[in-house]
Amino acid sequence: MLCAGVILVIFSLTRNNKDTFRIWRKPSDVIQLLLFAVLGMVSVQFTYFYSISLSNAATATVLQYIGPMFVVAFYAIKNRRWPIVSEYASLFLAMIGIFLLVTHGSFDQLAISEAALLWGILSALSLAFYTIQPVGLLRRFSPATVTGWGMLIGGLAFIPFSEPWKFQGSWDFEAFAAFGYIIMFGSVLSFYFFSKSLTRIEASTASLLCSVEPLAAAGVAVVWLGVYFGPMDWLGTVFILVTIILLTLGTKEKKATAQSSS
Repeated sequence: MLCAGVILVIFSLTRNNKDTFRIWRKPSDVIQLLLFAVLGMVSVQFTYFYSISLSNAATATVLQYIGPMFVVAFYAIKNRRWPIVSEYASLFLAMIGIFLLVTHGSFDQLAISEAALLWGILSALSLAFYTIQPVGLLRRFSPATVTGWGMLIGGLAFIPFSEPWKFQGSWDFEAFAAFGYIIMFGSVLSFYFFSKSLTRIEASTASLLCSVEPLAAAGVAVVWLGVYFGPMDWLGTVFILVTIILLTLGTKEKKATAQSSS
């Protein structure tokens, strides 16, 4: 997060020189930025990686992507409205998908540990908070500015807990290459590509395309890391992917209804 934050802040400076530091002028913006950095950025990173350590990359990624359901629930409560049909269907399919993923269809035992399930759900909640909380900031500042400062502050805040000066394991070329891959491809470039897509396609379409991530994570984990993913795991993954698609289509439906009524 420290390295990716520095890169994104520098990138923001090259694109939005005044905007980069303007975010620090108002106390209310600073508070929102700190909340995003600590409760959003740090929590979504830590819970996700810890969930992987307790299960595997495929399961952790699929569990994290039930986060949109919490986003829908939040706005339903905030706006005091009942969910539409597609959102009810999404909730039903998400529950089935989680059940298949964590039990393999058995009512007697879990296929993953209780801790892995707990941290997977916490990862989804963190993703929901990460999605909702910075909306106000993103309306006034560039995504590179908000995310860059969020990563940098979050990385600094986590130093007392991570103690990066205490190296563990063997820091050989492969370890540095893997670490660099996480920084550039897992943080910097993934953010840049997504933000770039928003200038060419609608946000709902971009979100729908991002739903391929759980499937990609499952496929890579099976092929590259040798993780076993049985029929019930794949079926649960498909159910959760359909959940994300239905939520995206539901968002389009609500926008169309609002525009026609206005």
